[in-house]
Amino acid sequence: MNVILLVGVIASLFIVIALCEPLATRLRLPYSVVLALVGALLGSAALYLQASGLSQQFDPGVQAILSLPIRSSVFLYVFLPTLLFQVALGLNLRRMADDWVPILLMAVVAVLMATLFIGLALQPFSSMSLMACLLLGAIVSTTDPSAVVSIFRNIAAPQRLGRIVEGESLLNDAAAIALFGFFLTFVMAGVPNPTFRDALVDFPLLILGGLAVGWVMGRVGLAAMTLLPGHPLAQISISIAMPFLTYMLAERGLNASGVIAVLVAGLTLNLTGPARLSPATWNYLKDVWDLLAHWAGSLIFILAALLIPRLLGDARLWDVFLVLVVILAATASRAVMLFGMLPLLTRANLSPRVETPYRVAILWGGLRGAVTLALALAVTENPLVPPQIKREIGILATGFTLFTLLAQGTTLRWIIRRLGLARLAPLDLALSNQVIAVALQNVREEVAETVRDHELDREIIRAEAKRFGERLELAVNRAESAEEIHDRDRITLGLVALAGRERDMILEGFRDQLISGRLVEQMLSNVDRLIERTRTGGRGGYRLAGRQAMGYGRTHRLAVLMHNRLKLSGPLGQATADRFEMLLATALILRDLHAYIDTKIRRIHGRRVADLLHELLKRREEEIDTALEGLRLQYPGYSDEMERRFIRRTALRLEEHEYEVLYGDGLIGEELHHTLRQRIAAERARVDRRPKLDLAVQKSELVRQFPLFEDMEEGQRRQLAQALTTLYVQPGDVLLRRGEVPRNVFFIASGAVESEVAGQKLLLGRGEMFGQLAILMRKTRRAQITAITHGTLLALDEVRFKRLLIRNAAMRVAVEESAKRRGVTLVLSDMGLPSAAAQPAE
Repeated sequence: MNVILLVGVIASLFIVIALCEPLATRLRLPYSVVLALVGALLGSAALYLQASGLSQQFDPGVQAILSLPIRSSVFLYVFLPTLLFQVALGLNLRRMADDWVPILLMAVVAVLMATLFIGLALQPFSSMSLMACLLLGAIVSTTDPSAVVSIFRNIAAPQRLGRIVEGESLLNDAAAIALFGFFLTFVMAGVPNPTFRDALVDFPLLILGGLAVGWVMGRVGLAAMTLLPGHPLAQISISIAMPFLTYMLAERGLNASGVIAVLVAGLTLNLTGPARLSPATWNYLKDVWDLLAHWAGSLIFILAALLIPRLLGDARLWDVFLVLVVILAATASRAVMLFGMLPLLTRANLSPRVETPYRVAILWGGLRGAVTLALALAVTENPLVPPQIKREIGILATGFTLFTLLAQGTTLRWIIRRLGLARLAPLDLALSNQVIAVALQNVREEVAETVRDHELDREIIRAEAKRFGERLELAVNRAESAEEIHDRDRITLGLVALAGRERDMILEGFRDQLISGRLVEQMLSNVDRLIERTRTGGRGGYRLAGRQAMGYGRTHRLAVLMHNRLKLSGPLGQATADRFEMLLATALILRDLHAYIDTKIRRIHGRRVADLLHELLKRREEEIDTALEGLRLQYPGYSDEMERRFIRRTALRLEEHEYEVLYGDGLIGEELHHTLRQRIAAERARVDRRPKLDLAVQKSELVRQFPLFEDMEEGQRRQLAQALTTLYVQPGDVLLRRGEVPRNVFFIASGAVESEVAGQKLLLGRGEMFGQLAILMRKTRRAQITAITHGTLLALDEVRFKRLLIRNAAMRVAVEESAKRRGVTLVLSDMGLPSAAAQPAE
């Protein structure tokens, strides 16, 4: 095709894409439906021109365009990697991890069930084999939930619900295309059909190979990007090459799943990219990919829709019946998942509760689109597939896609209105009236202040003041006549607004490079969880989510387990350092939120609610301060370094801002400004290198702080630190059980434990020890020791403890005093040990 003509066609398609967006808004239809309709009309016009012979009057280049030279490889190698990579980059993976069960159910299990339902329902009525029917089921099982997701966002549906639907959109394409490739081998002539053993071996290898290729390419691509820190355009160029190279390497080079490889590469960059790239580069990268995905998604829809007339050219009346069978089977399989499996998961606390109206909306919103048409086109282009199978798959997949777009897509918004999802809840409606009244009062005050500073016509001022006063009076009357909002609901709404402001401040801190990219995603996930729990559980949910956001999550628990059981301290050191940095940043943000309560929330919800929000915020501050103090006690030197690092980052940001102001005012030139920015960037790179948390060094620091060991010589303290074993405990951990044989003595470096003997409880805190009496008295333990806070213990075995007892008089005194507190008479001399008053032997 002529290059000039090709460029003209592409430019024309972009104009069509640009016009379809406002047209979709005006018609109140999903954007993808409008694209499909426009594409089908253009394809029909091209087919008519060819069939009527009118195309012979055009230039040969125009005739080539009318013949629609579109191949499935264009969709699979150009558009699909772009869409998958962008979706993987934009997901909040930490929040999706909370809902991985329903996401996998709706994506992978639903694809498998739809494939089986459609294949088994179609086979009795079709001339195709069962494997060909299952192939069709895999082709039409992939959904495009973009329409329902966009509507859910507009009606403020629960965030978790939108996240589940978005997760489905990411994974079901991968699952459907993997099944498509598997079943395709069964229908190709001249290709040996795989055996059951081959299916059990090759299919998992295909998936695992995609996982491995994607992870390696993601790591390699990010490593290449980090080698170019001062060149953001070069970094973004590398990111653009990643999905296409990954797809080709997996599909053509290693016989692995290219879809899964691209997906994993995007997820790898999503997880590790914010910590390795600057905030400006990361935001710019995501903006570029959003634009590329918009273009790719639009082009894939309109180009696939151009093929609809060609694929339906040989349709017959019986094919209409077969399309109805596919529609009924697909709807039934999706209904089973939504109304059968999903409620079971909710009862098992593995999925959030999804109300029936939302399930109906998801059922009706399962549109099929460009990926289905692209896979059908790939079958029709395959020379090894028998013609009859080509014909039926092309017609049925296209007919089913048209039904979902024209029947479901055009009525989805009407269905949502009929379900009552588009109406504001009474509480939100009452709040909106009050918010409007307060906002208009603020506007009146600011306008009056502005008018006083300008010499404007008095008659115009009075007329406008009267007009605005009438509007304000109407808003106030609506607010006063609206349903009264209870204080409990006001508190919930105020806490949600407070959490929303916290989210904004985290993003501001990230943009100002006061919060590292390593932690910003985790902090944002914590705030999203805070908002969701507050909406459902009120102040109780807010406090619970606030405690969970203090860093004792699954990652921290796994790191503690690896340290305590496997003696691997690296992951725990990393998790502890992350936690310290996150708590420090959160503490600073919470202190600034009090001003937000006074300036914004108080005017809407009143003084009593504002005072209660202050109290709840102070409690959360106290919990974070307690956690920080515990970390300072555990890691004294490291905490100082982290606080210095935060101060230096703040100073660098302020310094950079001063240079920006001077440059903007024209007081310094571009060359000097560039030099100063380079100097700031170099210094920031040094500050951003977080000091390594060495748990062994920290253990020596802890030993030095114990009063029991303060009189020891430095060499003895070093030997003792090497002999001690560090254990990290969590609330509820049983440290010693009744009846156990004594083996170790424990020293409490931080936290608190509870000792229970014969129904009586004794609290032990920092600097105290336990387990020594059972060892010295040679009896089984009568007490049960349980951790009541997170803490750090230092353990010493029996032999080393007795040696230490002989050398350390302070230790002997402490042992006898602890025995007296427990009502136990202990005479060390009777055990062959020096008395508490005796000095250690030289």
